[in-house]
Amino acid sequence: MRPRNTPPAGAARTATADDTEFRALLDRLSDKATADYYNPFTTFDWPPTIPTDGLWMSPELLSVHGTELMDELGPAQLRALSRWESVNFYSLNVHGIRELLIEVTRRIHTPGFELPSEFFHHFIGEENDHMWFFATFCLKYAGKIYPDKSVKLPEAPRDPDIENFLVFARILVFEQIVDHYNVQLAADRRLHPTVRHINRLHHQDESRHIAFGRRLVQLLWERLLDSGPDEATRHELRDYLSRYVTTSIESFYNPAVYRDAGLPDGFALRRRLLAHPARQAAHAKVLHKTTDFLHRIGVFDARH
Repeated sequence: MRPRNTPPAGAARTATADDTEFRALLDRLSDKATADYYNPFTTFDWPPTIPTDGLWMSPELLSVHGTELMDELGPAQLRALSRWESVNFYSLNVHGIRELLIEVTRRIHTPGFELPSEFFHHFIGEENDHMWFFATFCLKYAGKIYPDKSVKLPEAPRDPDIENFLVFARILVFEQIVDHYNVQLAADRRLHPTVRHINRLHHQDESRHIAFGRRLVQLLWERLLDSGPDEATRHELRDYLSRYVTTSIESFYNPAVYRDAGLPDGFALRRRLLAHPARQAAHAKVLHKTTDFLHRIGVFDARH
């Protein structure tokens, strides 16, 4: 019997298959996933309602935080905005998880992904659970999931090494942005226990997914560099990921949210907020782990 995460004899030699450190990481993460396993269908005690006279999102995470509008809105308006921005956040999770499930499922037990495939089973199962409890929250307490209105970037290049790198880089960007919110929401005692619970559980699982994703993205980037891409190709990859980071952040500014919260002219408000210096600083805070990592491994350069 082969040890766990050992590729079969004759398997194609890849950066991941030869990486002892990666194999050890996968074993640790798989063991941790097994130890931390929970059944989402029995874990949550969903209350009939979540009071609308309390906060659903930490004020510091609202899209108006740091701007003049934060001071202009009354307490009832801020509570309404926190409710709908909370629903938007979980809706974004539903859509992001759907995309990553499709992409990871396409690659499990395929050449080049022999080594991480066992962990992919944990990853896929946990992400399916996450999608379920985020969707349940939205439908039970808001009656809807906001549709996916994100700007669709052009198709990633079809070269397998480039496509694989971009897929897992996008997943990592998405997960690290979400985790920034999860950590703060889980710790905020002003929020309803159900809100804190789903964010705490999501962070618990995502901490493993992020540790896995950072190593996999680095290995895929190194594999891609070994193929000798020219500077134009590397610039195209940087530009693609930079645009993905930007569109991911902009998805938190949803005109439909502003409408539901009773704020007029949501599209103009979105443009105003996105251009506000305080919001640019907030974006940098949310993204610093992601951009620091991409700079460290050489994906981003001084222009990004």
